This record gives sequence, structure tokens and C-alpha cells, in this order.
Amino acid sequence: MAIKDVVCILDIETDLTTATVQIANELASQMGAHLTGVAPLIEPIVPALMVQPVPDQFIADARNRAKEKAESAIERFAEYAEVNGTPFETRILDIMPGGLDTLLNHARMCDLIVIGQDHPDRPEPLRADLIEAALFDSGRPILLVPYVGVEAFSAKKILVAWDGSKTSAHAVYAAMSILEKADEVQVVIVDAEKLHLPGDPGADLAVYLSRHGVNVTVLKIPSTEGGASDALVKHVEANGNDLVVMGGYGHSRVREFILGGVTRDMLDTMPVPCLMAH
Repeated sequence: MAIKDVVCILDIETDLTTATVQIANELASQMGAHLTGVAPLIEPIVPALMVQPVPDQFIADARNRAKEKAESAIERFAEYAEVNGTPFETRILDIMPGGLDTLLNHARMCDLIVIGQDHPDRPEPLRADLIEAALFDSGRPILLVPYVGVEAFSAKKILVAWDGSKTSAHAVYAAMSILEKADEVQVVIVDAEKLHLPGDPGADLAVYLSRHGVNVTVLKIPSTEGGASDALVKHVEANGNDLVVMGGYGHSRVREFILGGVTRDMLDTMPVPCLMAH
């Protein structure tokens, strides 16, 4: 799948140009894609158990502060995109707590959503909800950027976490235009003997990727005491992979998402950008 339209969800709780903006611009440049910077304007949350009515001025002041943060994020994004020469546009979207339809309706009309991992020192409002909704309810792949950042977006040595599932296959398809440009793609299978895949696990995927001109190898590794996600992270760190491609797992319960264990752990601990699809 060609990546020609990228949406970047902007961080609003910082005065800095974030790693998310950097990576989104560099990826768009490499893919020849159009980039849209989206700043969420989070509507004020009124506590449901307050005894006294919340003054209208309090709500208005809170919304004005949220609007100022969104506008500031847009300005930083636009300045960076202009310097980088990236074709871009910007949007501020009203986000209601408990209702992300405005964002999702926009995000569905793109090829890839870029969003940053939440920063423990500068938590973004509703960031966990935005990530989970983008992954599970947008119908589009996401590229999650670690808050520590990377020197530059690179996808020369890619790790594909493979278990033969539908979500893994969707992630590979979504990332194909990036995989085709890589110098090396490692298909990594954790505890292959436990997956009960037919034939030689990963062999069919290697053939499929090779037909797209991808230089691919298949590696089978054991899990660690920390589980499959820990094994993947340690492999990335030991082998210098610069991008992870994997399926995202979870179950929806009336729009409350329950993340699968490997997905949750990778969202929390990933050292490099991670392209996920559900």
C-alpha cells in the first residue's frame, strides 16, 4: 500500500518541536506524502460529582487555555513543515472526553496515523485513549513514536514481529511501501513452536516479501522471563533495528479498549518507532 496521506496527532503539552513532528515530516518526505497536523482541542472535563454548578467563566477559561495550546502546537508544526519543505495542512479538532468520533472520522481518510508515545513527565490529555482509538477504531495503521525520540526516521533495518495472525498480515500489508525501501527486513517469530503454524513458520511470509523485492531473513527466538514483548525489545536493541512492524491486539468493550499483553508492553517500552495495525 502506498503511503501518500499522513496524519500527525500533535502534542499540545509542550513548547518544543517534538519527536512526533520530526518523524512525521521525515517519513512524509521519504514517501512523497502529504502531511496533516492535527491538534486536539480537549474540551474541559466537568466533574460529575461536584455539589455546586461549575461557573460558566471557569469552563470558558479552561477552553481558551486548551485552544491556545492547540494553536501553539499548530504553529510549531507549520514552522517545522515549512522549513522541511513538506506539503502540509493543519487542523484543530474539538475532542470531547468519551467521544473521539471527530478525530476518527478525519483519521480514516489517510494512509497512516503518526502519534507519540505518552511522555511520563509531560502527559498528554487523553493520549492513551487517542492511541487506542486510532489503532482499534480508525481502520488505519498507526506509527507510534517513542517519546525519547530518534536521531532521524530510518527504516533500513526493519523487524517484522510475525505470528501468522490476521493483524500481523494487516501490518505487513500496511507497511509494504516502507518494507520495499529497506536494506534488510527481519521476520522475527517468538516461541515459534507454540504458534502451531503450518509448515516452516515464516517461510510463506518470506516468499511473499521477496516477491516485492524485499531482502528478508526469518529468525526464530525464544521468549524471555519478561515475555514476548521483552524478547522483541531486546532483539531490537541488540541488532540495531530502526523500525518495528507488528499487529496490534485488543478487544473492544463498548468503546473501552482492553489491550493485548504484547501490544500494551510494546506501547510502553518500545525503543524505536513501531508501525501497528489491527
